[in-house]
Amino acid sequence: MYYSGNFYNKGLGIKKLSFLIFFIIFFTGCSFNQPKIVSSATILIKTPKLKFYDKGFISKFQNFTRVEVFSAGVTVLRLDIYDNQICKDTFKCQKSKNFNNEFLHSSYEKSFFKNLFEKDEKNIIHRDKQNSILIKIKKD
Repeated sequence: MYYSGNFYNKGLGIKKLSFLIFFIIFFTGCSFNQPKIVSSATILIKTPKLKFYDKGFISKFQNFTRVEVFSAGVTVLRLDIYDNQICKDTFKCQKSKNFNNEFLHSSYEKSFFKNLFEKDEKNIIHRDKQNSILIKIKKD
């Protein structure tokens, strides 16, 4: 049986078009969740239940702020801080107030952690001697 060249060209065109559509969807889909601002920083978090001190990144996305602390190139802490909840890589998301009760103190308002990491200042120090809490952020 003899097939004309047009038959094969149509099939090849559909394959190229399918690949192009897949390629565009794949790469544009990955670009929707890009941070608006990324700052490298030295981060110290010292509370009775959290103790981290090393270099890291603070990334501000449209809906949340991500705080990552690294030690020897390995992520040792990753927090996704939303308006009403905080998600840590080692536990499920908690309401902000519950996170404060467990890791800081019940006297802290629910937006404390989010507001602290979203400040535009280069050097941020929060010291609460009564509750043994020290948080320092030094942005590069």
